[in-house]
Amino acid sequence: MKKLDNLLDQNRKAEDKIKAFSELLEDLAATKDKKKALWKEIYENAISDRERASILFTEAFKTMSGSSSDHTAIGGTLTKYLERMCKSNDQILQLANLISKAESTDSKIDSEALFSKISQRS
Repeated sequence: MKKLDNLLDQNRKAEDKIKAFSELLEDLAATKDKKKALWKEIYENAISDRERASILFTEAFKTMSGSSSDHTAIGGTLTKYLERMCKSNDQILQLANLISKAESTDSKIDSEALFSKISQRS
């Protein structure tokens, strides 16, 4: 029962992260909705992959008794889970970079457009 509660708690935390990420995307006015939807899907997949790999890593690690035969038998599997978590982290970092660029694009002022708007009102 406690294991199920932990999984449900992890799921709630992941949902909260995805909601916060969605709110961040909503603030990007100049970014197209299709791109936002794609970024959200990438983020959801990265979070999900990282959580699953973490669960599998923890379960495999718990089965080890510390002997060299355990390291030989399970070490490769543990490495693959760690690599999956690292790839997920890299995806999230790349997304952060893309969003940062989009935010800086949103905040740039087009002086020509601003001047033409001012000129039209005069």
